[in-house]
Amino acid sequence: MYSYILLLHVLAATVWTGGHLVLALSVLPRALAARDPAILLAFESGYERIGMPALLIQAASGLWMAHAMLPDVSAWFSMAGPPAMLILFKLALLTATVLLAIDARLRIIPRLSAKTLPVMGRRIRLVTALSVLFVVVGVSFRGGLI
Repeated sequence: MYSYILLLHVLAATVWTGGHLVLALSVLPRALAARDPAILLAFESGYERIGMPALLIQAASGLWMAHAMLPDVSAWFSMAGPPAMLILFKLALLTATVLLAIDARLRIIPRLSAKTLPVMGRRIRLVTALSVLFVVVGVSFRGGLI
């Protein structure tokens, strides 16, 4: 069962991180150059249908795998050993991602204009960096990068 959950997790991470890399490195520069928020909104409307479910799948499967690795949830916050530290780092990344998404959805996107486009651009770059860190930390469970 673990292998299937891991596969689902990696596929969802591919969608989430890949989509944000495309957004940050391709779509955002075009929108900023044209000073046209419609370019971003067009991408977001299509991507959100697969991106948000991918994030939810990552969260659910990540929690499942964390519980399989360390069944005592209090151990996740103990910083006692590499698995606990990596789980805590993943939870911190998830929290930051969710808070940024809520901020963007409720405060920035409803008022998105040519003037506020750079603010949205900073949020996009930050969420993209967080998504890449998610991958780095995930690989560290087996590869020891961190």
